[in-house]
Parts: sequence; C-alpha cells; structure tokens
Amino acid sequence: MTKAGSKGGNLRDKLDGNELDLSLSDLNEVPVKELAALPKATILDLSCNKLTTLPSDFCGLTHLVKLDLSKNKLQQLPADFGRLVNLQHLDLLNNRLITLPVSFAQLKNLKWLDLKDNPLDPVLAKVAGDCLDEKQCKQCANKVLQHMKAVQADQERERQRRLEVEREAEKKREAKQRAKEAQERELRKREKAEEKERRRKEYDALKAAKREQEKKPKKEANQAPKSKSGSRPRKPPPRKHTRSWAVLKLLLLLLLFGVVGGLVACRVTELQQQPLCTSVNTIYDNAVQGLRRHEILQWVLQTDSQQ
Repeated sequence: MTKAGSKGGNLRDKLDGNELDLSLSDLNEVPVKELAALPKATILDLSCNKLTTLPSDFCGLTHLVKLDLSKNKLQQLPADFGRLVNLQHLDLLNNRLITLPVSFAQLKNLKWLDLKDNPLDPVLAKVAGDCLDEKQCKQCANKVLQHMKAVQADQERERQRRLEVEREAEKKREAKQRAKEAQERELRKREKAEEKERRRKEYDALKAAKREQEKKPKKEANQAPKSKSGSRPRKPPPRKHTRSWAVLKLLLLLLLFGVVGGLVACRVTELQQQPLCTSVNTIYDNAVQGLRRHEILQWVLQTDSQQ
C-alpha cells in the first residue's frame, strides 16, 4: 500500500475537525494532491510510515500549522521547506536526517521542534540539544532557527562574495576586451597610415620617373643641333688598297686603248698588209663571223648596221 485512502477510504473520512491522522498507514509517499484539497486540515500526522522523501510540491501545503513526521525514514527535507511559513509545531523524531535545508530559517512561526534520534551533523546536533519536555522542544526550535538564520546569512554573504568576485572578473574581462579592441584599432590605424605612406611614396616615385622621362627628349633635342653645328663630320674610314686599284684600272684602260688603237690601225691604215696586222685582222674577222651566227647578236648587229 502506498497512499492513504487505499486502505482507510477517503481522506475526508479521516478528517476530525482540523486534524488529519494518517499515521500507521504504511505510506511510501505523501498524497499531496488529496491533502491540498483539504485546506482545513491544519494538523497533519504522518508518523510511523515508510516515507524516505517528501515531494517538492509538499511545500505548497502552506495551511499546515502542526506536522508530525516522526518515525519515518526521511533522509532529507525539500530545499524549499521554508515555504511552510505557518508551521508552529514540527516533529522529526527518529528519522535519518543529517542536515536541514537553509530555507528552514524562514519558518519564523516555528515554536516547537524535535530532532532527537537523527544522525545530525555534530554542529547542528549540539545546537538542537534534547527535546525531553515542552521547554526543551521550544528551546530547540528557537536555537535551530537562530542557527539556520546564521547559516543562511553566511551563505548569503558567500553568495554575495562570489557575485562580487564574478563581477570583478567580468569587469576585468571587459577591461581586457576593451584594451584588446583599442589595441586592434590602433594597429589597424597604424597599418592604414603605413599603407597610405607606401602609396604616397609610390605616387611620388611615379611622378619623378615621369618627369625624368619628359626631361630626356628635351635634353636630346638640345644636344642634337650642337652636334650638327659644332662637331666635325666624321671621316669615312680609309679604303685599303685605293691607290693599287687606281693604278690597276689605269693600266687596264691603257691596255684597252692600245688593243683598240692597234685594231683600228690594222683595219684602216696602210699597216694592214703587215704580217702582224694580217693575223690581227684574221682573228677579228673570225670573231665577227662567229658572233653573227647567234640570232640575237645578229639582230643586234643588223640593227646597228641599219643605224
């Protein structure tokens, strides 16, 4: 059996005024939904069951004023157990609790508390003390609340310290990021300036080269007339053997004149009867006859004779 009602009928049948007794019901879990439907049940007895945990929605039963969870197997309470702000009487005798949730400090109306027979943390056990009578149980509630408030304050301070550390770390990260961005901007600015300077130098170099190119034709034009007017014309290199060729030409010309003169003398003068002239005339006549046999030369000779 796990829930009340499976054994003893509807929970309303167990409700006696504002008290609901579910003790000795062999419960493994709390019927939270059914309990929430009974807001009049401000006193709830869940003792002597088999409960090991309480569901988180159990803390929504804010109408509870007195709660008995003794003699179960609870190992811990829900983290938001402090939502039960109307709780005045709490019995946790004989469970397996070691610590209490920090939200326990919010139970500002708690007047009575029993934590005996739990394996409590030594510090918490010393604070809780015994609960053998009404006075001790009230003292236990007061001391445990003060202790849990101190624990809560310590945790809050620790949380604030961690938040401050995180904020400082975040500020450092942001400052580092800003410094990095500023450095990158400065680097880009410097690179841009260097690129601009490089382009300016290239532009100046191109302009200088262009001016130099424009000066060259003027310089050559100024030098050209000077070379024509002031410089001496170059002498052609002397020809080798010029005199030898002149002498040879002269000798050949004289030889030709001699041959022609001798031939004319042998043909038209009285010397034609001389033996030398006879031989010359014979050679001349044979040569003329040989030439006449060639048609072209014959035509040339005919044309010449007609002229």
